[in-house]
Amino acid sequence: MYLDHFVLQNYRNLKEIDTQFDPNINIFIGKNAQGKTNLLESIYFLALTRSHRTNSDRELIAFNQEYANLWGKIHKSQLDLDLRVLITKKGKKVWINRVEQSKLSTYVGQLNAILFSPEDLDLIKGAPALRRRFMDQEFGQISQEYLFYASKYRQVLLQRNTYLKRLAKGETKDYIFLDVLSDQLAGIAAEVISRRFEFLKFLSSAASDAYDHISLAGEKLTIAYHPSISGIKSDDSREEIYEKLRANFQKTKDNEIRKATTLSGPHRDDIEFKLDGKNAHLFASQGQQRSIALSVKLAEIQLVHHLTDEYPILLLDDVMSELDHDRQSALLDYIHGKTQTFITTTDLEGISWEIIKQPKIYHIQSGEISLKKEN
Repeated sequence: MYLDHFVLQNYRNLKEIDTQFDPNINIFIGKNAQGKTNLLESIYFLALTRSHRTNSDRELIAFNQEYANLWGKIHKSQLDLDLRVLITKKGKKVWINRVEQSKLSTYVGQLNAILFSPEDLDLIKGAPALRRRFMDQEFGQISQEYLFYASKYRQVLLQRNTYLKRLAKGETKDYIFLDVLSDQLAGIAAEVISRRFEFLKFLSSAASDAYDHISLAGEKLTIAYHPSISGIKSDDSREEIYEKLRANFQKTKDNEIRKATTLSGPHRDDIEFKLDGKNAHLFASQGQQRSIALSVKLAEIQLVHHLTDEYPILLLDDVMSELDHDRQSALLDYIHGKTQTFITTTDLEGISWEIIKQPKIYHIQSGEISLKKEN
């Protein structure tokens, strides 16, 4: 798939853009704070209806404007799509082929986008919450079932935590209703966990291959999923996971009432990245962590293709300067001919031109975009 025609209005410092992109490589050059990252963020938002930089959609609307509007024409192997997102101060609306969608879940997944930015290094060395967000965000865009269960889990988790607070304060003594909520949460959690095991198994294998390709080293990369409840294994059935979750909720009930919160479940799970069996968070160098993070993003490309038969678009936000020439070449060689790629950079020095053939090059200054030249 690729994004052909793109129209933008009032998105951060980008007032108006109406352009056509190359189906292969698009490069955006500009100094810092000119709008390069905002442009990539807008494309990402068109795909996922969320930003990777903020949870507040209102921040995306340009100063003194009432709305931001994004529209794109998407080419897939089997069909073409018009996608539109309208962001207002009251919320957002989405359209597919000019038909407004009542649920975001029916929209997300029409355009798959993989974003890699320097901040993604935090996926390896950051807090577990970042890795959980990674799973929910990335798996949610390729599986409507995962998106549904992850969203439902958050709803029931909030309801259960609210009820635990009432029990802790002595506002109610109805423990039967807590058991009902626990049973419901366990069932939904089992759906989330089983899908995480499934996706991460594929992701680990693909990331290992990508790491071999770009790291120029001999280490073996593996990704391990760690549920917060001990005893849950990757080969457990959904029913077995459900029973273990339900038993755990019964076991920890009194402690959870005292602490007024749910102490285990998908919202407390984590991913561990290992090189030759060692925790990369503790033992990997910055260069190795950068290669791991990039390998995970490249593995996502393979995962999307595996599940949808389409390659996603790839957004590389100011990461080329973070890679030496050999890793740049390995990265570009890995994605060559597979994905439409958008690259932001402050200059063209150091770009591996032996692999990039005739990219479309744009210049961005003060929120305005212009076609610069073809290399």
